[in-house]
Amino acid sequence: MSEVTKIYPSDRRALAEVSALLEQEGIRLDRHLDYISAIRDDECHLIATGSMFRNTLRCFAVDHRHQGEGLLNTIVSHLMEQQLLRGNLEVFLYTKPASARFFRDLGFYEIARVEGRLVFMENQPQGFVRCLQRFKKETADFLAARQEPHDEASPVAAIVMNANPFTLGHRYLIEQASHENALVHLFLVSEDASLFPFSVRKQLVQSGIQDLANVCLHESGPYIISNATFPSYFLPDDDTASIGHAELDLTLFGKIAAALGIRRRYVGEEPFSQVTNLYNTVMREKLPGLGIECRVVPRLAVNGHAVSASDVRQCLKDGDWETLQTLVPPATYAWLESDASREIRRRIAAARDVRHH
Repeated sequence: MSEVTKIYPSDRRALAEVSALLEQEGIRLDRHLDYISAIRDDECHLIATGSMFRNTLRCFAVDHRHQGEGLLNTIVSHLMEQQLLRGNLEVFLYTKPASARFFRDLGFYEIARVEGRLVFMENQPQGFVRCLQRFKKETADFLAARQEPHDEASPVAAIVMNANPFTLGHRYLIEQASHENALVHLFLVSEDASLFPFSVRKQLVQSGIQDLANVCLHESGPYIISNATFPSYFLPDDDTASIGHAELDLTLFGKIAAALGIRRRYVGEEPFSQVTNLYNTVMREKLPGLGIECRVVPRLAVNGHAVSASDVRQCLKDGDWETLQTLVPPATYAWLESDASREIRRRIAAARDVRHH
């Protein structure tokens, strides 16, 4: 009875059973799943389920008539074996607050929670602590390299961006923060889920900010806008899920801000993306309660139109190099013209839609 089987996306009947069991336990079937498992009883009724998306575990449920039989443990053990096969040593999970203690007993550690909605956990006892230590070390090394005294009382700000790719709009936002603060922490989303890979995005950002001496660049890691904390950013979802993900991501950001002394977060107005605009709305509501000022900067406009990375990608798709040159810094334009960008330009030309993030 405790054999775990995989549910395939083509098995609509089994998926309906999984969805029904989750609903029975007050959970909605997540659309962001790439592996679904289940346990059936001797009469082939589905009595337990658990799923994965990349390196996250989610959507657990055990039929209330079979709770206490160790089925959750069996499901989690199976999924962790699958994660090892994927090469993932850092594994995250979402669960309902009422279920968090079960996962603590299975070796997971709570990182953050959104009261009444979800708890975010990981299998590494010091994972988040190590991330904070990395940010602190990078900051100390950056300040030491500047060879300038840093006033601890002076304002410290943060920006989080994907820069897919780096545009004049991104540069404008960073300039505003740089001029108004003694130190700016720039967290570049390191998740490789964009048309421009992280290594390229980082290269273009570094080239575009090298004259701004008070901007410290960090790789965001798994705790800032990643598929673990905020999958809606990379995959379209409904507003309810996006709000929950945004609240979780900002709860974690509050802890990062406290560790680095960040008191302001800068964000550009978002006239294009519904998910990003929703995130900004939650940010404006939540950050002040965490002691962080949220400064919304109007988008840089060129020829009366707000600059966006979506437009840059569309220009590449359309071959409109004249317009593209007005939207990006010289270093970005030079790289896009070079042979190094050939494969990315080919993928953009072949893509049906290049405007999603």
